[in-house]
Amino acid sequence: MSEKNRDGKRTARERLVVEREKQKTAEKRRRALIVGASVVCVLGLAAVIGVVAANAGKDKGGSKAAGPVVAPSGAQGRDSLAIPVGKDGARSTLTVWEDFRCPACRAFEAAYRPTLHELADSGKLRVDYHLVRLIDGNLGGSGSLRAANAAACAQDAGKFRDYHDVLYANQPEETDDAFGDDARLIALAGKVNGLDTPAFRKCVKDGTHNSWVDKSHKAFQTGGYGGTPTVLFGGRNIYQDRTMTPAKLKQMVEEADKG
Repeated sequence: MSEKNRDGKRTARERLVVEREKQKTAEKRRRALIVGASVVCVLGLAAVIGVVAANAGKDKGGSKAAGPVVAPSGAQGRDSLAIPVGKDGARSTLTVWEDFRCPACRAFEAAYRPTLHELADSGKLRVDYHLVRLIDGNLGGSGSLRAANAAACAQDAGKFRDYHDVLYANQPEETDDAFGDDARLIALAGKVNGLDTPAFRKCVKDGTHNSWVDKSHKAFQTGGYGGTPTVLFGGRNIYQDRTMTPAKLKQMVEEADKG
């Protein structure tokens, strides 16, 4: 065999070895890509599951709001969004938009409650309460919604005013979503004689009036009101009147009652 032929065969063998090494390298790379892609898919699926789970956790209570709109017993006004306190024949009506997590609402109630009770009980004033969930949107949580639903449940039992006052007397800090806990709301019902019943508990836990509260809140937004409380008397927001006092409001109602 000539030197030239030997060199040719050696070169062919070397090329074959190189080609086989390239094939092995390509196969390893292909397997690595398959494994890597599988890991990415698993991680991606885990991420999606994590996001869904996280959102489900945040939706505690709020998910119950997807049911039908069920107005509480005796609700009046447009779309039955007002819970009335007082007699229908009263010549004066005070319209209050409020949020049970709202500190300003609690301050208004603390200052005006005795006067409102007196005027309502005497038949001179009717107070129409509209419940909203403003703080839930501003600070997160579901306390405004859940407390409003519980108050509507109390209305079903004919105990709205008493429970309404108990909620404000036990209002947590604005940033504390304690009213988002149904057990807390049910415990507070124990402060109202005859309210803590199986029917009330079921209404609270089921979020029976959640969608009604949401509808009331949308009406609040549509009305263009700036915040809570919004207190309307004769179409005017008297809460914005810095000269207004319980005594002045009482005088206005009594003058209207005289005709």
